[in-house]
Amino acid sequence: MRRLVAAGLVVACAAMSGCGGGEGTSILAEDTLVAGVRPDLPGIGFKRPDGTFEGLDVDVSRYLADRMGKKVRFAPALARDRERLLRDGDVDMVLTFWLEPEWKQRLAFAGPYLLSYQDILVRDGEQGVRGVRDLAGRRICAVTGSGAAEAVTVERQVPAVPVAARSYDDCMTMLRDGRIDAITTNDTILAGLKTRQGDGFRLLNSRFGERRTGIAIRRGDPDGCEAINRAITRMYQDGTMAKLMRTWFGASGLDLSDVEVPQFEGCL
Repeated sequence: MRRLVAAGLVVACAAMSGCGGGEGTSILAEDTLVAGVRPDLPGIGFKRPDGTFEGLDVDVSRYLADRMGKKVRFAPALARDRERLLRDGDVDMVLTFWLEPEWKQRLAFAGPYLLSYQDILVRDGEQGVRGVRDLAGRRICAVTGSGAAEAVTVERQVPAVPVAARSYDDCMTMLRDGRIDAITTNDTILAGLKTRQGDGFRLLNSRFGERRTGIAIRRGDPDGCEAINRAITRMYQDGTMAKLMRTWFGASGLDLSDVEVPQFEGCL
């Protein structure tokens, strides 16, 4: 039904030569926003056994939708599926998306709504890995579509050995049983995984490569993008973001001393 309604609105907009969105209907036209969130990242986006979602991205989505006068519902968006879900109109926005040039050629982005750093998670007894250069020759988890392993092997040219995985749950299983030596991705993702798993793992706090995490939306909706950015700004100014970060990561040891509004990249 969403696609049929959207198609009708696009036709109407074309007939009137406008409506502001070059490649589809603005999210401002929706009463309910469908937010694509990760179902496999504890603390970020996680699907409970009862089918409901929890995590930072869930709370952020609720806040942004409320500030925009919208309702919100959630859909699972694994790394390998998220671009297709957005392109096909199954979701209106996707959270936890690194602002990378490759993706910015195909999608539009609001935010970033979160600044984090790439980090490394190892088994508690691992003493040979202290930073990204120590991953040379080591087996690291490579979740399909995430880009985190490539940030090590391509961007930093560290000859680690990527081992394919479908999700970070698979990564944790492989790290626990010794099939891989490390997981590397956003420090917030790793903090959530560590908090959920408890003892047996160690976050290095090596903090390499700033990661600007944005909200992907369909191209041609600058008004919708600006509305999200205004809501993100308010979320930081009223202290909500700092509170949410403490709620989800306060027990992980993640440095939460500097939670400030990120510099936006602009809406096209």
